Amino acid sequence: MKKEEDQMTQSVLIVGLGLIGSSLASCIKASHPQTILYGWDLHEETKQTALDNQVVDIILPTFEDNAACAEIILLAVPVKTSLLYLEQLSQLSLQQNVLVTDVGSTKMEIMTFAKDQPYDFIGGHPMAGSHKSGIQARDRNLFEKAYYILTPGDNPRLQERVSELEVLLVGTRAKFLTMTAQEHDQITGSLSHFPHVVAALLVNQAQQLNESHPRSKQLAAGGFRDITRIASSDPKMWTDILLSNRPILMSLIRQWQTEMDDIYQWLEEAQGEAIFDFFERARETREQLPIHQKGTIPAFYDVFIDIPDSPGIIGEITSLLGMAALSLINLRILETREEIFGVLQLSFKNEVDQQIGQQLIKENTPYHCWIK
Repeated sequence: MKKEEDQMTQSVLIVGLGLIGSSLASCIKASHPQTILYGWDLHEETKQTALDNQVVDIILPTFEDNAACAEIILLAVPVKTSLLYLEQLSQLSLQQNVLVTDVGSTKMEIMTFAKDQPYDFIGGHPMAGSHKSGIQARDRNLFEKAYYILTPGDNPRLQERVSELEVLLVGTRAKFLTMTAQEHDQITGSLSHFPHVVAALLVNQAQQLNESHPRSKQLAAGGFRDITRIASSDPKMWTDILLSNRPILMSLIRQWQTEMDDIYQWLEEAQGEAIFDFFERARETREQLPIHQKGTIPAFYDVFIDIPDSPGIIGEITSLLGMAALSLINLRILETREEIFGVLQLSFKNEVDQQIGQQLIKENTPYHCWIK
């Protein structure tokens, strides 16, 4: 199998050379060095960066030129943009038996559109991401151990072609799952899309509170900031996601409203037992969730450190991590206490770096550190 993969000479076009597209390109190059990678992006600077850094091999002058050369076309762009490219592809003269796939966060809309097109389409969704974006943030390890969902639909021919994508993308080291578009959108709607709506609503509500109680902004650090972290996501991308998963999200919102009405009634009637059962069910369910796995929402790999308010402390810690070649994706001081000690929050790319970072700090500094 490995020998066959190394000798693979397919031509592949990656449309969209941002974080996901360029990271997939790096994975394909590593596992299939003979594959010819074509690239396309709307931004000239991104295209030049891709060529300068050999992220892709060739970028022809037009999208049409690149598409005509490809045996597999991978759309690494938002869902609504993918729909525009699929429409454009239907008007072009493509390679015989060309296989098209995408990386969008919703699947039903795009699968419905692609069903009657003159090319083979298999929906895809790598459940991985980063706090950074763009081609400069590309990472060959981005998809490792993450779930990569494929939705071939009910066409037997497309179901047989799933293995072609799994072979092409073997370098991602992702865990491939095949499911229906309906099942995918229901799961991601419940476990990713709806939580993003709730997080954004909580943050907007907190902002309204801050207008009448300015101290609330200071107190919204720490735990509140952590549980609403996903509200920092790209507004354009999430507008596209919500609009392409409307029926499921509307149903989830109605269900949420019904359950909130129940909680309102329990409070109104002081039903302590019902409230206790509500939190007890939630606690038990959460404790049964798998840990140390990548799911529908990218995990955060943070180390927290109690630090004194003294010059040079942050430099001491970052130098220690830099000597170990550990890369931080974020660094933040949590101002939740008006005391001598503050809390330094370090965010790492992955769990391995997080564990190494914590161990280095424990062994080489006097500061208490922990992982939540």
